[in-house]
Amino acid sequence: MLFHTIKFVWFFLIVFSAYWLTPWRQVRVAILLAASFYFYASWNKWLALIVLGSSLTDYLIARGLESSTSWSWRRFFLGVSVVGNLGLLCYFKYANFFLRSLEEALSAAGGTASLPVLSVMLPIGISFYTFEAISYTVDVYRRRIPAERNPLHFLLFITFFPHLVAGPIVRARDFLPQIRKRKRWNWGRVHLGVQYFLLGLCKKMVIADRMAMYSDPVFAAPDQFGTGAVWLAMLAYALQIYCDFSGYTDMALGTAHMLGYKLATNFNLPYLAANVSDFWRRWHISLSTWLRDYVYIPLGGNRNSENPHRNNLLTARNLLITMALGGLWHGAAWTFVIWGILHGSFLIVHRTFRSWSERHPRLDRALKTLPGTLLRVCTTFLCVCVAWVFFRAQTLTGAVAFVRRLFTWQVGAPAELTYHCLATLGAVVLVAHVLMYHGFWKRAVDRLPAPVLGLSYAVLATLALTLTPETAKVFIYFQF
Repeated sequence: MLFHTIKFVWFFLIVFSAYWLTPWRQVRVAILLAASFYFYASWNKWLALIVLGSSLTDYLIARGLESSTSWSWRRFFLGVSVVGNLGLLCYFKYANFFLRSLEEALSAAGGTASLPVLSVMLPIGISFYTFEAISYTVDVYRRRIPAERNPLHFLLFITFFPHLVAGPIVRARDFLPQIRKRKRWNWGRVHLGVQYFLLGLCKKMVIADRMAMYSDPVFAAPDQFGTGAVWLAMLAYALQIYCDFSGYTDMALGTAHMLGYKLATNFNLPYLAANVSDFWRRWHISLSTWLRDYVYIPLGGNRNSENPHRNNLLTARNLLITMALGGLWHGAAWTFVIWGILHGSFLIVHRTFRSWSERHPRLDRALKTLPGTLLRVCTTFLCVCVAWVFFRAQTLTGAVAFVRRLFTWQVGAPAELTYHCLATLGAVVLVAHVLMYHGFWKRAVDRLPAPVLGLSYAVLATLALTLTPETAKVFIYFQF
């Protein structure tokens, strides 16, 4: 059940009406919980039972963690939760990847092996709700939050349908208090939710799906296209994945707002980042902060030793491990691992260069001027775009062929997309986001009369339905 379909609109209108017509808080929780399971079961009812079973297990484990005073038992309960959640994730998402990689390694070593291929259906959103469950049990273990006593509240935290299949990754300490808080009808908040939803709809249907029309053929066969077409396809995909994923997030935030809930912000103008570290503070914020809090810092973060040289080496190790795991989280393929390692390498280079430039004040001041900042933004954007090639390519061979075309001039088929068209569309997206970031749209909306607002929303919805390509795409992050 996709956010940008008529089926979801009818589903949401029914849930929305039943939710706000009910005055009792616990009945509202039950309505949202039933709607969330229906939402997931409409794709596969048996896998919905797996979500239910694993969530109830984590609920009981957290209760055991809170009531136990023995550190050995607490570590045992935590280990069961983490191993159980990661075990489900590995079985459904990575089992065939590991078996295939082992078979290829044995063949490369001169051995022969024919390992079985498991017939496994990947549960949509398993990477997201697995990370949410792990963060919950770890926080209860660290006594940062109390264990939730109401099982319905905990199940809603895991399965709340706006964020269930593609995030943002929700923290228990942010979401559980909202369930207990009494909800009152707020037209301003519903209005804000409608704005978010329409914005995400336009990002997805008008921009992301149309950019896919230009990038998909080139990524499928880069050797058939010229260097100019390959560069356009790379830039088109950068715009596609941003509008696709942030469009989903906007619709998720809007849907949650209309039901009285607030989800975490997941994007903050990421392509205007002045370095890769800044990029990860702006892109997929809920994942980057999760990796920081539950992988990078437990590994030691950037404080590993009093010896500066050893500290730098250990910090580089921690960055590479964290980003490689972040890449593997996205998908069971070596292309995702390399994408993560590339970003880890970019972060290491940035840390090293920043330390070096701080010892050269004139260079440091030059880089902080407007031309220097523009240079840093463009360099960061180029690094991110080249890394996207490995994220998007279906095979490692295809990614290498694509990158080779980028940096060696080759003649081939031209792209259907022109530089002028891409630049214009990119400028429109950039200006719209900057104006929204500085509050221009909010001030304009507050001053417009209701009939004009209603007409503008109808025009946006009509444009989204009219301009979307016939071959609509599933959200990219549904595969994770």
